[in-house]
Amino acid sequence: MANISKFDAISINDALTNIANSKYLLPAIQRKFVWKSEQIEKLFDSILQGYPINTFMLWKITDSSIKNNHKFYDFLLHYTEHFHENNEHHVTHARSDDFFAVIDGQQRLTSLYVGLQGTYAYKLPRVWYIECEENFPTRKLYLDLSGEYQDDNDERTMKYNFKFLSKSDYEKAVEKGEQEWFALHDLYKFSDEDEFLEYVYSQEWKNKVFAKKTLSSLYRKVFKEPLITYYQEDKQEIDKVLDIFIRTNRGGEPLSYSNLLMSFVTAYWQKDTRTEFQRLCEQVFSIGNPGFMIDSDFILKTCLVLFSRDIKFRLNNFKTEVVSEIEHNWDRISRCIREAFKLIERWGFNYSNMKARNAVIPIVYYIYKHGIESTINDNPLMHKAEKDVMRKWFCISLLRHVFGGQSDYVLKGIRDVLNEHVNEARFPFDEIKDAFKGNQAKSLSFNEEVIDGLLSLHKDDPSCYPVMALIYSHFDFGNQVYHKDHLHPATYFINLKKDESMTDEEYNFYKDRENWDTMPNLQLLNERVNEHKNDMSLKEWIVADKVDLNYQFIPTDVSLDIKDFKDFITKRKVLLKEILMSIVQ
Repeated sequence: MANISKFDAISINDALTNIANSKYLLPAIQRKFVWKSEQIEKLFDSILQGYPINTFMLWKITDSSIKNNHKFYDFLLHYTEHFHENNEHHVTHARSDDFFAVIDGQQRLTSLYVGLQGTYAYKLPRVWYIECEENFPTRKLYLDLSGEYQDDNDERTMKYNFKFLSKSDYEKAVEKGEQEWFALHDLYKFSDEDEFLEYVYSQEWKNKVFAKKTLSSLYRKVFKEPLITYYQEDKQEIDKVLDIFIRTNRGGEPLSYSNLLMSFVTAYWQKDTRTEFQRLCEQVFSIGNPGFMIDSDFILKTCLVLFSRDIKFRLNNFKTEVVSEIEHNWDRISRCIREAFKLIERWGFNYSNMKARNAVIPIVYYIYKHGIESTINDNPLMHKAEKDVMRKWFCISLLRHVFGGQSDYVLKGIRDVLNEHVNEARFPFDEIKDAFKGNQAKSLSFNEEVIDGLLSLHKDDPSCYPVMALIYSHFDFGNQVYHKDHLHPATYFINLKKDESMTDEEYNFYKDRENWDTMPNLQLLNERVNEHKNDMSLKEWIVADKVDLNYQFIPTDVSLDIKDFKDFITKRKVLLKEILMSIVQ
């Protein structure tokens, strides 16, 4: 009898039971879970309001060769942004029983699983990406039983207030007593509907009618009503299912070409691609302070630059030979990516001051094509000339924002130049500069107006460090750690109080951050020297540490006393401008 396809429906709880028992798995072609907490909350509101949540698609796996030769993954239950986003590999080659691969509906099913039985953690604002409860508090999904949701500023038009709350959030809400939160996890504390209803009717809710009606409806939606309508595909041809996957995932959460590319690589690699990519992301994140953050998009784009003539995220560019090259050379590729980030970290860059990740790809390409991944960071003196020029190009590229748009055009152009000079042990900065000189938006040249803008950057601006790294090109970046530092200490200007000897104009000049917190009053200092200098006045520090004024680019024809600060700043700006002009010409 020929395999047939059919529609059927089950309850949410039945679907989650199948997930927990590994009867439902995710095929390798599926991407990661990407829904935000607000999307999950809105999904539950839609369910409680009686809105349809669309059809799911399941592929029944009966063929032993598919079980043996293709990868499948468990659903995610406890999600943590950045740190726990990947699904665990589920070994199926020893399974004799049949199971189902979810082709369409992963985001919704995972959302239901996380909301009813799991947790969701995302980073609080203005904290680092450090995995801890303080920065990424664990949250459970709650429902407010105090009444219908009313918030004119919320564009989600929700009737029921579902919200992911941390333990601290919940305790604060209880203390205020304005809302009555019910944890969806608690639905599973009861053996049957009668026991649950007995609990519901025994509670003293503020709005008894709303609370009882809402909880009764929620229980039925989860345990009783067949809300998970699915189409079952029984045919065992992987190519047919792959085609169905591409078609069905055009809707819902947008499936980009990079998502598809990742799906193809994952499906056809012999290695566990997700694990390999995640391991590389974690290794790169351990480099720098704060650590660099990359994702599968960055890795795949790097691979395309290395092995594909056309580097756009298009399915037509993803050919079997490209996938084979990536897998065959994966150890070298991952090593080159790690070494490239180690190199720029030694130049003083980190996640906060290096905003264009694609700027690292030409460095990876250079390392890979020249076969120097084992020596590029082995000794500061090895490849020194290459690294010095590479660092100059890197800083200028960041400052000119050449990777801000049309980055494929830039990457391909740089790759063409690197290929032309692949037999030379040098980074061809001048040739790259010439290749883009006709494109004003991608030019690596500076005029006076641009340089004046760079000299007005504040100390905490992400672009400040690349400017300083250019100015202090003579420093030993491979061996030492450098800090940005105020020449005349910031504490003086911040704590300054007006006295009788100071005019209003002078006082306003000293208090203006544009004068004391920008490039003319900044320098790079060795970490140890900076800690010793601390808040010491410029004049005192110069004497105490016998500072070489020329080495630090401090004007020699002006007083270093704070009372002459205006004259000092004026002359140092002229000096820095001359230095920058000589470097970027």
